[in-house]
Amino acid sequence: VQLQAFGGGFVQAGGSVRLSCAASGLTLSTYNMGWFRQAPGKEREFVARISRSGSTTYYVNFVKGRFTISRDNAKNTVSLQMTSLKPEDTAVYYCAADRNWSVVDASYDYWGQGTQVTVSS
Repeated sequence: VQLQAFGGGFVQAGGSVRLSCAASGLTLSTYNMGWFRQAPGKEREFVARISRSGSTTYYVNFVKGRFTISRDNAKNTVSLQMTSLKPEDTAVYYCAADRNWSVVDASYDYWGQGTQVTVSS
């Protein structure tokens, strides 16, 4: 079972990045999916989640209106479109799979390896 997050990189403030998460050995449609991030020296924090069907999404306040989580169950992928990026969005971003509907990282069963997003001012 493997989740792989990719699409990170360097971007200027105000720019956009699209992260994707692909799964192997795991059928993502059976899981709610989430994105988390961890900035240097800080704890990992919840960013967004999406239900199994994609019909329901939830975002932490500081990304609402800027980030959009989506999924393509036919392709077994989940994405995070990030716009209006700020330097404080700099972090390693992780995708994760959850049988529950939670914002707590301990609830998640499978994790990707993370992809770095660096936003310059």
